[in-house]
Amino acid sequence: MTVTASPAPAGLSGLSSDSQTMSLVAFSAVTAVTLLLCVMTGPDRDDLDEFYTGYGSLSPLRNGLAIAGDYISAATVLGTGGVIALCGYDGLVLALSTALSLMLLMFLLAEPLRNAGRFTMGDALARRMPGRGVRIAACAVTLAALVPLMLVQLAGTGQLMAFILGFSDESVQTGCVVGLGALMISYAAIGGMKGTALIQILKIVMLVGSGAVVAVLILRRFDWDPGALFTAASRRSGAGPAFLRSGLEFSGGAHPRLDMITSQLTIVLGGACLPHVTMRTYTASSARQVRRSMSWAVSIVALFVLIITVIGFGATALVGGPAIAAADPRGNTAYLLGSRAAFGADVSTAETFLFTLVTTALFLTLLASVAGMILACANSLAHDVFAARVREMPARREMALARLSALAIGIPTVLLATLVQHHSLQPLITLSFCLGASALAPALVYGLFWRRYTRGGLLGTLIGGTLTVLLIMPGTNLVSGSPTSAFPHTDFNWFPFTTTGIVSIPAGFFFGWLGTIASGRREAQEQRHQYEAVEGWILAGAVRRSS
Repeated sequence: MTVTASPAPAGLSGLSSDSQTMSLVAFSAVTAVTLLLCVMTGPDRDDLDEFYTGYGSLSPLRNGLAIAGDYISAATVLGTGGVIALCGYDGLVLALSTALSLMLLMFLLAEPLRNAGRFTMGDALARRMPGRGVRIAACAVTLAALVPLMLVQLAGTGQLMAFILGFSDESVQTGCVVGLGALMISYAAIGGMKGTALIQILKIVMLVGSGAVVAVLILRRFDWDPGALFTAASRRSGAGPAFLRSGLEFSGGAHPRLDMITSQLTIVLGGACLPHVTMRTYTASSARQVRRSMSWAVSIVALFVLIITVIGFGATALVGGPAIAAADPRGNTAYLLGSRAAFGADVSTAETFLFTLVTTALFLTLLASVAGMILACANSLAHDVFAARVREMPARREMALARLSALAIGIPTVLLATLVQHHSLQPLITLSFCLGASALAPALVYGLFWRRYTRGGLLGTLIGGTLTVLLIMPGTNLVSGSPTSAFPHTDFNWFPFTTTGIVSIPAGFFFGWLGTIASGRREAQEQRHQYEAVEGWILAGAVRRSS
């Protein structure tokens, strides 16, 4: 699920100069329009609610589009499409797990999160247990979960530009990462929640619209028969009948079926609880609005899962699994290869224009994804760490801190991305989802629904779950021991699974329970009484708290 450096495959290396020129013009136009949108919708310097939530002024449809835009990152598009193209059935199951994750957020967490929180994850967790320690821990886990994802997106920026526009100079790729990283920081610092929401809406409309056209073209090539598409993909996959059966993605592990189940669980729990997704629940003006917004978001993500499934299988059927793997061992170019192959050998001007829309949608996906993550990190750093130190910090000062926090987070992340852009970054994506599933998910479930949950339990969940992931992750087969790992020439793989979830998810819940038990019965009773005082607010939205 990462974008790694690779030579341009035959299906795209022959792009005409006219196509490259059109793509460059489209990229420049999108950049100018989105930056203008951020400037026009940017909040006043002393209006925190507008910067953090956009006043909840988005309609359910637009807010649902923004949630779906935040949820579908470039790593999801390229990585999931690649797994579908190379591993067939396993990729389809992982794609469905992505949609199931958003359904979990919709049915279990969205409304309580909206009622409990105001601006950040720290607000939601500190509703019952106020204190700087809780907010600092929440901020630390937010950064730990989102910075790896940002690195993957930023590192992919230069690779995507090189892949589409045909240049191979590494210094030019690095320049693209730095320049576009600065643009993403600007989106977050200038536009705030409303500005980034508009970019997410534009992104998801272009991504789903262009993808739907490609999916229709692929189905037309197979006479509208999905069975024929799957059969052709299996025949050209290089894996034979195993392509349409479970286990191909995890066949190299000691326990492939258990590894796949654990990966699915990690995606479902982790994806639902990542802070840049949950922060969108705070932009809804009421509980009814958040329910309607999530309904739109789930529908859009489900539609995109269908689209990416058709494109992934279509890429294998039209291009061939070995050719996709030769272009990128993880299959991250499959989405583009499938889109290009859908137009056939003779590409008309109209089809070149449609393919330009596809590449532009991917480009905008990269920009919007990182901008949303920077905003979530900056909001948490400014509101949970700096503003929490002062009882009544002026709104203008907190706004300035939020914008400076975007710079403080964005600049080091961009610099790190330039250093790691030519390495396999798959472990970073897995790390983010594992932290979401092992630290944030238990904290939210316990914090929103368990009456006896104490501050000690909350800190135990956040710290214990995070440390468990960080200790186990270096031992997985994504880091070493395989040709596609981050360190392919070394082998210190001692944990026989792709993710840490089989150990770290139970550990996160266990540390929360243990911390609560260790806090003593008296504190647990106090927390129960405090929870009962806010239970109506959290579960039913009886009162909207202002702090």
